Amino acid sequence: MSLNVFNWFSNKIITVKAPITGEVVSLKSLPDKVFAEKMVGDGRAIKPFEGTVVSPIDGLVKQIFSTGHAIVLETPEHLSLLIHIGLDTVKLKGRGFEILAKQGERVITGQTLVKFDIDFIKENALSTISPVVLPEMERVIKIEKPTIQWVKKGRDILFKVVLKNTNRNSVL
Repeated sequence: MSLNVFNWFSNKIITVKAPITGEVVSLKSLPDKVFAEKMVGDGRAIKPFEGTVVSPIDGLVKQIFSTGHAIVLETPEHLSLLIHIGLDTVKLKGRGFEILAKQGERVITGQTLVKFDIDFIKENALSTISPVVLPEMERVIKIEKPTIQWVKKGRDILFKVVLKNTNRNSVL
């Protein structure tokens, strides 16, 4: 049996691409305290230019909210990623959202998950700004956020996540 000591002691880095095309916004600047104070996790937000959400990772659709306003994905490392479309959009009760993915479905980076009516959300919700956050911050060492003002969905890096290495506490 061969043991790769380098991998055993190294931390895993996960690259998260932009799920939405738009302007990158700091969570701190959001008018929603839950996201601004990182109560549901750290990450970034995007002010969308268009109404399409794609998968920012290769992974699994862990949960789709029935209202279509939010989706939780899971990386191959079992790290959850929440994409929340707009702010205070749960009150829309599904209006303005078209869910294209299915819970339990394996997805690839760039695959369309949800379409939304950006004008309807502008008129009927607090904001179109869409947080992309990591609810399981206890598993994360740090998030690397490249200096970037605009992102294209499925192409540009929104952030990289450095995971804690759970193997360090393993017994050989």
